[in-house]
Amino acid sequence: MRADRSGVLRVDKPEGPTSHDVVARARRALGIRRIGHTGTLDPFASGLLLLAVGAATRLAEYLTRLPKTYRATARLGVTTDTADRTGAELEVSEAWRELSGERIAEAFRAQTGTIRQRPPAFSAKKVAGERAYTRARRGEEVALEPVPVTIWRLEILAIQPPDVHFEVECSSGTYVRAIARDAGAALGVGAHLTMLRRTRIGPHDVADAVALDRLEDAAAVRRAWLAPADAVAHLPRVAVDAAAATALAHGRTLPAPADAAAGTPIAVVRNHELVAIAERDDGRLRPRKVLGRE
Repeated sequence: MRADRSGVLRVDKPEGPTSHDVVARARRALGIRRIGHTGTLDPFASGLLLLAVGAATRLAEYLTRLPKTYRATARLGVTTDTADRTGAELEVSEAWRELSGERIAEAFRAQTGTIRQRPPAFSAKKVAGERAYTRARRGEEVALEPVPVTIWRLEILAIQPPDVHFEVECSSGTYVRAIARDAGAALGVGAHLTMLRRTRIGPHDVADAVALDRLEDAAAVRRAWLAPADAVAHLPRVAVDAAAATALAHGRTLPAPADAAAGTPIAVVRNHELVAIAERDDGRLRPRKVLGRE
């Protein structure tokens, strides 16, 4: 791969490495330094990571905000300090044996909608400029304020007590670990997450991703590669000619289409190449991110 290539690479992260480890592997395999991920996965989790490469790193904010879909398994009866299987056990209960399947399912489904969710103490949220997990690892008490998140869909796939298998489609910033934690608390038995796999980010599916151990396979990387215009295909789109593309590249504005919503990011393309991300401002398309050839 040429060192000046720009785009988004879909990677299937295995359990174990951190998201930063995946970025480091991609930098070595592709020979490109300018790579960043668009949303972390915990080390124990697997699934889809979108890596922004080259000039496409400017698009990260439009990918980070996309809805996420996960498959997960929660284990009832054991509470851990991290709300997942990597943490230390805090409490153990056998009371899950007395729960009906319907009551268990309802405790999970009750979290559907826009809710206020308290992030786990072992999370990347910052407290006074420091990551919460750093404080938690020092044994400090970490009390994070609940934040609004949206869970559009939570489907129970199977209940095999004490395990509950479910699929969730949620907004960026939602902690699936917290869903398990809060369901366990509502049931009075505690719970933690034992498996987490991200299957989709917006329209992008893990089935189209390259496995981490195949990053040196040029053909596999090409199949998992997205051109910048394809990476932001979820955004409204405006096609322009060469003169308009040049004007945007130099920071000038263009007349906005009548149906362009104010404040909404718009992908501006020429011959299917992404020229810029623009927004309507006082009847004009104003460039916010310009993608030059790098």
